[in-house]
Amino acid sequence: MGYRVVVVGATGNVGREIVNILAEREFPCDEIAAVASSRSVGTEIEYGDTGRMLKVKNIEHFDFTGWDIALFAAGSAATKIHAPRAASQGCVVIDNSSLYRMDPDVPLIVPEVNPDAIDGYKARNIIANPNCSTAQMVVALKPLHDKARIKRVVVSTYQSVSGAGKAGMDELFEQSRAIFVGDQVESRKFTKQIAFNVIPHIDEFLDDGSTKEEWKMVVETKKILDPKIKVQATCVRVPVFVGHSESINIEFEDEITAVEAQDILREAPGIMLVDKREDGGYVTPVEAVGDGATYISRVREDPTVDNGLSLWCVSDNLRKGAALNAVQIAELLGRRHLKKG
Repeated sequence: MGYRVVVVGATGNVGREIVNILAEREFPCDEIAAVASSRSVGTEIEYGDTGRMLKVKNIEHFDFTGWDIALFAAGSAATKIHAPRAASQGCVVIDNSSLYRMDPDVPLIVPEVNPDAIDGYKARNIIANPNCSTAQMVVALKPLHDKARIKRVVVSTYQSVSGAGKAGMDELFEQSRAIFVGDQVESRKFTKQIAFNVIPHIDEFLDDGSTKEEWKMVVETKKILDPKIKVQATCVRVPVFVGHSESINIEFEDEITAVEAQDILREAPGIMLVDKREDGGYVTPVEAVGDGATYISRVREDPTVDNGLSLWCVSDNLRKGAALNAVQIAELLGRRHLKKG
């Protein structure tokens, strides 16, 4: 007997990717429901490449009773209304929004990093998926932390426009086209022109001068990996459609060489090490699109601090940063607790 699974926000970028990954990984679904807002009701989406079509249902009227898992990709506003309702009806919620990430009664999970934390899901019947930029970073940090204990991380991100949803992708396309044909460039989704530009501003500004996206990386890394780690983040939007990149500088308590780090990362779950010191011997977002791995390149020692390393980290933000991680959480939940399929 398999699971009855609901995908909430099934017509969005992440929701569609969740549906595709459930099919791709042959998640043991006896039944799957695609759910979204009223404006998407009746839309049909394909279940992966199976030819099976799912007709979208209205979240407002959907009864979660008898369903096992609800994968939410609907944003915080809708999640705030419907996730507690689903959880109260006995359906375990795996939420992609930021709403519950820092709730002490809700586990924040990256399966390769902190699988044991999922055992706390019963307090609220909700599990949180981390921010896309946090997810790939902690996958890279975890095996190195186990080896030499991380003291401090300084990260600069290069985040694709798909992190801002379909509207962000449309704006990059429209602005690029406008520049090529000589039309006026309009910025609606982003605060400045994104085409052929970079914007050091993601989410709202906080009182200390950081942005909320940067704050998320700090507090989520501490919750997932280790509260003692100091994190400083600068988050930047770049004119790339899909795939987040990160330049990560790490200071350790114990000595670790670049060669040791490469050996550790090569064997670590969820990581693909591509680190040749030659032209093209590294991964860029173009190569990461459609893949579930977190790619690591440019591993090198930092001589400016004791026990320092720098590395380059790339991942498909719609997959490992969101949809794939959510499905992996569902798989982990099934193995450890629900035990169907």
